[in-house]
Amino acid sequence: MELLKQGDKVALVACSNGLSKQSKAVIEELINELKAMGLEVVCSPYLHAVEDVFSATAQEKAKVLMDFYKAQSVKAIFDISGGDLANEVLGYLDYEIIKDTQKMFFGYSDLTTIVNGIYAKTGNKAGLYQIRNIVREESELQKKWVKHTLFEGKKDLVDFGYEFIQGDTLEGEVIGGNIRCFLKLAGTPYVPNFTDKILLLEAMGGGPAQMNTFLNQYAQLGVFEKIKGIILGTFSSMEKEERTPDVVTLLKRILESSDLEGVRNLPIVKTKEVGHDADSKMIIIGGKVSLNKN
Repeated sequence: MELLKQGDKVALVACSNGLSKQSKAVIEELINELKAMGLEVVCSPYLHAVEDVFSATAQEKAKVLMDFYKAQSVKAIFDISGGDLANEVLGYLDYEIIKDTQKMFFGYSDLTTIVNGIYAKTGNKAGLYQIRNIVREESELQKKWVKHTLFEGKKDLVDFGYEFIQGDTLEGEVIGGNIRCFLKLAGTPYVPNFTDKILLLEAMGGGPAQMNTFLNQYAQLGVFEKIKGIILGTFSSMEKEERTPDVVTLLKRILESSDLEGVRNLPIVKTKEVGHDADSKMIIIGGKVSLNKN
């Protein structure tokens, strides 16, 4: 997915929690790394928190985001935040403009709400990826992947290793992301149509009880009856602490309790390469995956 070339302008925004003062040095490093790739960088004036985790009003953050969509010189928008606040901007975005620009938006974690909201309202694809990965522990690897994929059209950043938990094929358009944040869209105009989709779920924090709660809510929403399969990304805290029952066990318990054979046999893929970890790759929301057991 060749997207950028040297000399292009990209924008950094923070639609979720404002960044801490302690993160300013990291953001400067990020900007310098993007410039080293040959990009020009422009920033939202609302990157950093000014009151608790709030950087600005929802309307102010949405206006800045829309200004970057309207600016023809800006070729891509990277959200560098996370936390809890991203869904507040959804009602203030102009989705007709977003649809017409075909401009890529990237973000992860709490930005699950916006990347899926954009796809639901416009049909445009969006990247579930945190560009700050290029200044984390796996920076050299991430920089190589970003250059190869966003500048050269290779698949380094989007190809991920996986194993089948059940089933042997998984093909369709991907929606989802953070297991908690995606549920914020339930019952809103910003939730994608689940029919025949592949549902991606991952998490940073939380233990078995929280994951069980979230998975049951998906079941109660009728999600598992509509989708074609599930990709489980990393569940960072649970996996690091080796807590049990693990997310695969929790999910299979819920699916196996269904009266529908299609739900009980829903294809499930597990990957260690999509989520919050420093070596995480990108999933294109609205993009197609085709995974096979052999």
